[in-house]
This record gives sequence, structure tokens and C-alpha cells, in this order.
Amino acid sequence: MAVLTDDEVDAALPDLDGWERADGTLRRSVEFPGFLDGIDAVRRVGEHAESKDHHPDIDIRWRTVTFALVTHSEGGITQKDLEMARDIDGILA
Repeated sequence: MAVLTDDEVDAALPDLDGWERADGTLRRSVEFPGFLDGIDAVRRVGEHAESKDHHPDIDIRWRTVTFALVTHSEGGITQKDLEMARDIDGILA
């Protein structure tokens, strides 16, 4: 799978809810009403990621959870990351 160009990633960003390109990844931070709400979201995203064999980096800070997507084996953002970002948006909606 090919690494997307910056222009390709930038063109996809308007269709992704709250995602940005940062430090070579697609990144989205979400603040939840409570700590356990964030933990539940991480569980749901984790189950989906496991089924797709494509795992985001996840950082949990009290009520804020940050998801970062990059295809490590390809060395950059790929179509697989855009698809997972859309999937995460759907899970969190």
C-alpha cells in the first residue's frame, strides 16, 4: 500500500471529523464526559482495530483520548489510515 502525499491527505481531511495531520500521523483528540466514557470508547475502537489488524496509537489523559494513525510498515499515512479514521468517527458518533 502506497504512502499518500501531503496533498492527498490534506484533500481527505475535510471529510474527517476533527482529524489533523501532525508529526507524520493522522491525529484526533476527543474529550469525553468522564474518564470511563473515554475508556469505553478506547475498548470499542480497540475491538474494531483488532478485527481490521490495523491498530491506532492511543493516548489516554483523564477525559481526553488521542488517536494517532500511521501505517508503520509503509512509513507514512496510507489509505488504510484514512479508512480507520472514518471507522473511528463512526464508532464515536
